[in-house]
Amino acid sequence: MSPIPKAGLYYPSKFGLLIVKALEDVMGTNGINAILNLAGLSVYMDNYPGDSLEKTFDFADVSSMNIALEDMYGPRGGRGLALRAGRATFADGLKSFGALAGVGDLAFKVLPLQTKLRIGLPSFAKIFTQVSDQNSTVVEHENEFVWTIHRCPVCWGRSDLDKPVCFIATGLLQESLKWVSGGNEFRVNESKCHAMGDEVCEFIIQKEPIG
Repeated sequence: MSPIPKAGLYYPSKFGLLIVKALEDVMGTNGINAILNLAGLSVYMDNYPGDSLEKTFDFADVSSMNIALEDMYGPRGGRGLALRAGRATFADGLKSFGALAGVGDLAFKVLPLQTKLRIGLPSFAKIFTQVSDQNSTVVEHENEFVWTIHRCPVCWGRSDLDKPVCFIATGLLQESLKWVSGGNEFRVNESKCHAMGDEVCEFIIQKEPIG
């Protein structure tokens, strides 16, 4: 694969660490090493990003790992692994940011489900905007929330595809909704993707949980 040029836009090093560790959890040490190698990120083999909030993990590195997943496992297999890695990224560490947003305390847990979503989703969007160069916004409609990523790291540098590819972000959103809601699963579909030529990446979150 041809390398994605560096974006000069960053996630905190900790986010990079969480994504790499989540992929290792899902595919094992050999698997993550193969992905890092294919993505041109062998610098991180046995030398994972640091556990700090310093903005050093380039958006292009996230996108390159996503492409490597697709190249190695095919679109379908890559999609499944990316969804699982996105969920694991949240479960393994990003939920600690939820506590910062005030959505982990007891007072929050007793709120009605829709109130939790109404408070929780914008709080998470704000955290991404504050600690990284990923600007996220949330708009509420009658039956759904629309989560928009302006400058998306997952498909950074791509623009000629016919399907959305930000499954790491989809998985992360699914797991964050499960946590915020106290265990419910929600339908999350990417409706716009920068990799398809759209200006932003947009995710439709149904308000009613599945089942």
